[in-house]
Amino acid sequence: MRSSFLFTSESVSEGHPDKVADQISDTVVDLFLAKDPQARVACETLVTTQRVVLAGEVRGNGMIDTDGNWADGALAEIEAAVRATVKRIGYEQDGFHWDTLEFANYLHPQSAHIAQGVDESGNKDEGAGDQGIMFGYATDETPDLMPATLYYSHKILERMAADRHSGVAPFLEPDAKSQVTLRYENEVPVEATALVVSTQHAVDYCLPWESDGESGGDEAKYATLRDYVIGVFRDVLPDGFITDSTVIHVNPTGRFEIGGPDGDAGVTGRKIIVDTYGGASPHGGGAFSGKDPTKVDRSAAYVTRYLAKNVVAAGLARRCTIQLSYAIGVAEPLSVYVDLHGTGTVDEAVLEAALPKLVRLTPKGIRTHLGLNKAIYQPSAAYGHFGRKADGDFFSWEKTDLVDQLRAELG
Repeated sequence: MRSSFLFTSESVSEGHPDKVADQISDTVVDLFLAKDPQARVACETLVTTQRVVLAGEVRGNGMIDTDGNWADGALAEIEAAVRATVKRIGYEQDGFHWDTLEFANYLHPQSAHIAQGVDESGNKDEGAGDQGIMFGYATDETPDLMPATLYYSHKILERMAADRHSGVAPFLEPDAKSQVTLRYENEVPVEATALVVSTQHAVDYCLPWESDGESGGDEAKYATLRDYVIGVFRDVLPDGFITDSTVIHVNPTGRFEIGGPDGDAGVTGRKIIVDTYGGASPHGGGAFSGKDPTKVDRSAAYVTRYLAKNVVAAGLARRCTIQLSYAIGVAEPLSVYVDLHGTGTVDEAVLEAALPKLVRLTPKGIRTHLGLNKAIYQPSAAYGHFGRKADGDFFSWEKTDLVDQLRAELG
């Protein structure tokens, strides 16, 4: 394993079109789960210029009756929740406005064939909502046990969004991307070699030669934007990470006034590496947003992160990757795999045997242990699902409450 190298991760803001779609999809998940903790939701969202389209399969008391018809007021409630999400993000632009956008809802009742294979009945345990592989990862690079490159990429954009909402940076618009390249020595991040932010901005906050004849660009305004972003870099990254040799790009195309869904269409589930570990870990390929927790794409990815984080927090390794696999309709996982990347103090096979004793790794077991049948998902749909807090506390899959049990199990 290499000890000295460069590594890069990127993040996107809550106003990026794909993230707008993710947040809308998880708004729908939360709406259903708030009325029925056993609701089933698979909601896909498309956003484009002045338009939001929903599609997918749903089931849930309070929203759809036993005959498969929408409950009174359910469709209006979904539309209102979607518009409120767009408004919260901050889109009040001619090309995408929460109040005037066109909304289309093509959600429909869940397939009975899927339901019969997944639902708990008689002596049959609840089965996985789909086949697939899921990965969880943890590393001691940051206090939240996340890869440093992704951790700081998220933090940069979170800070910019907070400043936009508060009015500290009124020249910022919702759409933005960040990218952080760090140099590692002896597997420890020590320096930022490159930092990139591209952010949508108010009119004229671009380089003057990026004029289209209508908005001329203003070098002084661009300098204000650039100086602000560099200040965020310095506030977010550890002291000493930014040096005289750090390459910094702020809006390298020069102009970024048209953004969000007006500038590029967005769909649910297209930022899965941003959602997870920034490329530092394998990914099973399944997206999270828009899915209720019976779908193991979501719940099993959460529990593998939970287990990997507890392994590292217990001091059993500096890095840990865990994989689970499932078959649709089958409750128990088909495999459990642990990789400590040569940093462990215990054999991986021992952990593979011990971890399922601490958490039952069936869909129902995971949901029960982590308390996933709640309306908690919309806050997870921007700035990553891992290393995160909601309402001042860590998500359940980010807690390290298994450390003592894990140490006891290993003797």
